[in-house]
Amino acid sequence: MNTEIKQFAIGIAILILLVGVVAYCNTLSVAAAKPIRVACVGDSITQGSGYPDKLQMLLGSHYTVGNFGVSGSTVSLNSTIPYMNQSAFKKAEAFDPQIVVIMLGTNDANPEIAHSEDNFQADYTQLVNSFTDLDGNQLIWVVDSPPIFSNNSSYNNTYLANTVIPQVDNVANQMNLPTVDMYNAFGDHSDYFMDGVHPNAQGAALIAYNVYDAITLPDGSPNGYSSLG
Repeated sequence: MNTEIKQFAIGIAILILLVGVVAYCNTLSVAAAKPIRVACVGDSITQGSGYPDKLQMLLGSHYTVGNFGVSGSTVSLNSTIPYMNQSAFKKAEAFDPQIVVIMLGTNDANPEIAHSEDNFQADYTQLVNSFTDLDGNQLIWVVDSPPIFSNNSSYNNTYLANTVIPQVDNVANQMNLPTVDMYNAFGDHSDYFMDGVHPNAQGAALIAYNVYDAITLPDGSPNGYSSLG
């Protein structure tokens, strides 16, 4: 009788253990099924070019890409449209992204929009910190803005290349963040732009492919900076 009771108790214990294991595996499956959130932060090149949509197609259903671009916005807080003062910035934070792709700087190369770049690096650092301070281990990718091919506007490609982008890269180096060099990726392809500033469909595809290659590993999983050492 005692033997039967012991066997019954052992059977119940094993059953409880199996139920727990199954429940745990189900929890992992549900967690794994949740798409990885990617926030695309930027100006009109992000908001209107369509690159976030193309990035979504490349990444597939395991990711959710949010477009948080704001036309005319700058890194600099001393401008007509500071990105960090826009509602899209708050929405990007509320999105609670696991991956953040920041591509800002084009409008900082326009003196009619950006009044002063004296605090550019401090402002960029503040922007990055706003995402690293979120709960979780956010992966931040810094993108060097595409070149400017327009000679009929206040946008200054020389200033972008010689002043803005080096400051962006300096912040990335100081914060040990990876960069995506879209400035050189475009080469001499002025034909990839609608007006010398805003990429057309080909330009948007080029951005999407470069960002995709940067933020993912060959198997499609997120690049956790393993390549940085």
